Amino acid sequence: MKLDVARPVADFLLARTSRRGFLARATVAAAAITVAPVDLLLKPGNAYGFICECVPGTGCDCTSMCCDGYTQFCCTINNGINGCPPGTFAGGWWKADGSAYCAGPRYYIDCMGECQGCGCGGGNFCPTCDNLTCECALGSCGNRHVGCTEFRYGQCHQEIACSGRIACRVVSCTPPWLLDPSCGTVSQTDDSTADHYAPCQDGPQTPSPLVVGMASTPTGKGYWLADAAGGVAAFGDAVSYGSMYGSALNRPIVGIAATSTGKGYWLVASDGGIFSFGDASFDGSTGNIALNKPIVGMAEDSKSGGYRFVAADGGVFDFAAPFYGSTGNLALNEPVVGMATTPDDAGYWLVASDGGVFSFGDAAFYGSMGAVALQRPVVGIAATTSGKGYWLVASDGGIFSFGDAIFYGSLGATSLPSPIVSIAVTPTGKGYWMVSELGAVFPFGNAATFGRNP
Repeated sequence: MKLDVARPVADFLLARTSRRGFLARATVAAAAITVAPVDLLLKPGNAYGFICECVPGTGCDCTSMCCDGYTQFCCTINNGINGCPPGTFAGGWWKADGSAYCAGPRYYIDCMGECQGCGCGGGNFCPTCDNLTCECALGSCGNRHVGCTEFRYGQCHQEIACSGRIACRVVSCTPPWLLDPSCGTVSQTDDSTADHYAPCQDGPQTPSPLVVGMASTPTGKGYWLADAAGGVAAFGDAVSYGSMYGSALNRPIVGIAATSTGKGYWLVASDGGIFSFGDASFDGSTGNIALNKPIVGMAEDSKSGGYRFVAADGGVFDFAAPFYGSTGNLALNEPVVGMATTPDDAGYWLVASDGGVFSFGDAAFYGSMGAVALQRPVVGIAATTSGKGYWLVASDGGIFSFGDAIFYGSLGATSLPSPIVSIAVTPTGKGYWMVSELGAVFPFGNAATFGRNP
């Protein structure tokens, strides 16, 4: 009996859209459409999903946009901004070909609600604490719904296993992996969404690539910000020596490191491709090597003028710089997210997203957050000028200081429009900057603000 009910619903969904058809076929296989929505665990890779019906109590029917299975564009509910709202993150994406708004494919990124104060209980979703309300956007049946659908393709931010419902979607002509380096390149396609439109888009609209890293000048009176598409913005006494913006990249940029002279810098991509500018030398890369895990950061070796990369599994790749060890052969609880070098360049620290710290060479261990339940993941590490301490920074701007690292303040109690992605220390070591993925710069101690990305 359930199969008889399921099949016409599935046929309807298949006729409407290929994405809904993807779910509809699973619905038929499950043979379980009931009064309540059906929970389906679909795992093509790391994706999973949930099929929803019309929003209860709205009076909308299946002919209205609010019931077509898609969420509203974020710009409708995010003050006109074509980006994930605060309290959400990019959870996955799909593309459509033949759009009137892009010369090539058009990309759609689902913004998932963050779980706040509860877990998923062994599942994948936390709809009771994602701070979302299932409703038609702006209360109109003529708008698609928001906060209703539990579905995730899963190519972005796979380190976040437990998520809320889809809040809204971002639309772009730029590939998602160049907007957010956490996004993979594996694609689902739904051409029926090619010309979905919301008035706040004002025609084709592409969000700016996310900022991924920050590097300070030797004077501390300026800094560079790098984004995932290879753009570099210079502020204060930082000089622009070039960028990769507009170039065809195989993989997104994930970090920037300045030379000790301040007259150049490197950009590193997630495949270990290196792009050098100014007096930064090219000493090799892993761009043509099949890596076990993507590169997540780099640091200069000022003695040799070379550099090192670190991958998410803690593998360290050195170029014209000594190798002191890695965690590449260890089973880590969480992925490595960054590295920092000692002042004498005879050692380095690696930090994982759970705040675990690993020390090599003459880098001493001064403590970690590995045994502490964190509100948000750690995203970076910076060493003190003495090399006898370090700071860890979390995505909510929380700061954890160890050894002789002095706490100058944090953003842990602040509601941020976008997460923190990087930390940089002033040359005196008496202050630090944090930068968010939208390019907002936050100074503490003797750090000053010289500008931010537009």
